[in-house]
Amino acid sequence: MTDLHIADSYRLGAHTVRRLGYGAMQLAGPGVFGPPRDRKAAVAVLREAIAQGVNHVDTSDIYGPHVTNELIREALHPYREGLVIATKVGAVRGPSGSWEPALSATDIERAVHDNLRNLGLDVLDVVNLRAMFSAHGPAEGSIEAPLTALAELQRRGLIRHIGLSNVTAAQIAEGRRLTEIVCVQNHYNLTHRNDDAVIDELAALRIAYVPFYPLGGFSPLQSSTLDTVAARLGATPMQVALAWLLRRSPNVLLIPGTSSLAHLAENLASASIVLSAGDLTTLNGLAEHS
Repeated sequence: MTDLHIADSYRLGAHTVRRLGYGAMQLAGPGVFGPPRDRKAAVAVLREAIAQGVNHVDTSDIYGPHVTNELIREALHPYREGLVIATKVGAVRGPSGSWEPALSATDIERAVHDNLRNLGLDVLDVVNLRAMFSAHGPAEGSIEAPLTALAELQRRGLIRHIGLSNVTAAQIAEGRRLTEIVCVQNHYNLTHRNDDAVIDELAALRIAYVPFYPLGGFSPLQSSTLDTVAARLGATPMQVALAWLLRRSPNVLLIPGTSSLAHLAENLASASIVLSAGDLTTLNGLAEHS
């Protein structure tokens, strides 16, 4: 059994979660749209993740749509004590799978109720508001209206904690003026480090940072360097990339996703990889080529 305690734990609102969690997005069909190719395999992966000690699962009713939440309910309900399920709102899927903004108060309330229903919950542990001002990443724009709507649902007892996703530093500051923010979920990995200053600021505030797309976007040169470090450690390149993220800052919570039991085991094993000072120097240098 993988010892996820090696990866330590961190606060996520009122909860304490292990820093290596699981992201359910890949359990949906191709393009995160439609049902999985193998529903029984998807259920098995979810159950194995929890059996191995994962207590932080990231999902959204946008995935599928509805697919991953329905799978989580089928596989894990009634939920184990201490399991934290984080979801997100702010978008809907078009008929052919497009991602469209859905940030009105009506949209936000509908999304929260969809997540509650499909997960089989009376209250959601964490809801991340995803900013949708650009299809290519964070872009400036006020999040006051949708965040105020989300905070009202929290006041009504439907949500315990609120986070932000796909946001700029200015939007994080705006969000913190409006309500308590317990986590920020943005694109960040070994080579894509635009959020370095954000991570450090959030760490000082004891706010969790949850990187998405943690294993993608490597150039051939970066991949070659990563391969060399991984070979020396007897690990896979992706395990080394996850291990580096765990070392980056104690407030980083990982949610790598997979629909494969073998890949799940690989991801969880990254918690036990020890990177030397030399390894860190080599890996830190990869950002210079991004």
